[in-house]
Amino acid sequence: MPTLSWRHHTLIQALLSRGPLKEADFKSIFHTVTEKPPATHGQLFNDFIRKINAELAYVQFELRACRNQYDGSVYYGVVNNVSDEQSKLGTKYSVPQIAFYKAMVEAIVQDGTEGTISKIQAINIRLENQVLAGTSSQSQTESSQVPAAIRNFSMSQKEKTIEELVRDQWLCSTSDGKIGLGVRSFLDLRSWFRSNEVPTCEVCNEAAVKVESCPNESCNVRIHEYCLRMKFSQRKAAKVCPGCRADWPFTIAKAEYLEEEDAPAPSQSRQTRESSRKKQKTCQESVADNLGPSSTQNTASTITRVTRRSTRLKSTS
Repeated sequence: MPTLSWRHHTLIQALLSRGPLKEADFKSIFHTVTEKPPATHGQLFNDFIRKINAELAYVQFELRACRNQYDGSVYYGVVNNVSDEQSKLGTKYSVPQIAFYKAMVEAIVQDGTEGTISKIQAINIRLENQVLAGTSSQSQTESSQVPAAIRNFSMSQKEKTIEELVRDQWLCSTSDGKIGLGVRSFLDLRSWFRSNEVPTCEVCNEAAVKVESCPNESCNVRIHEYCLRMKFSQRKAAKVCPGCRADWPFTIAKAEYLEEEDAPAPSQSRQTRESSRKKQKTCQESVADNLGPSSTQNTASTITRVTRRSTRLKSTS
């Protein structure tokens, strides 16, 4: 198997040294090292990712893309595929800090649809419950079962840990001052979300941490806001729950609506139309490869809009 080139190494090193990068920043680095813009060289970009992952698989790592569920931004990062959740935080954090992080993750995903907890809630989390979970009721009353490092983990240490986890992007601080999951958690904890039966988004099938719930209280459907925006952006799309078909109030700005794909202009030649369709298919496949099968449906309508506009420009020139 051929070794990775310096260009591949540069992309990996950028993610390892800087942490998860926004899609625009990561693709800008790709453009710089290859002199090929990803927008017009999607296949090359995907080939780079596949080749990198083929090599990273030997050390159980993966270059992966995910969405920040609080603002819908796409990020790229290198993640650890080992199932041991403690190993995902590496050796930088102490045992009490890892236990505290895990307790906060559980509290955040159990919070409902907001996907956040207040700082006061976080600081008041009792780590002893984490250590004694699953033990007998009798042993739960014995403080000797809890390591001293856990018992003596103070509130000031918890505050400092929260700051470190936010800085390292394992957690985030939301606009209303609450604590949510960071992009590293969305990247790394995908298997943890599934194994712990965290509810999923009806549209993209990813963990439903920060979502909108169906207005029908008896329905359990949850959808990310950015998935709702994409789903309802078609002018003829019915704004109803995909599960129970109840009306789903969701406002879309007029400028954001996507029209149905227009028929090809009369002046367009058959060759031009076929070329346009091939470009559209290639672009869709590129996005699908990067964000996984669940996002193909979401991205297809956006690609259609770009292709339609290009067609109109050609027909008027």
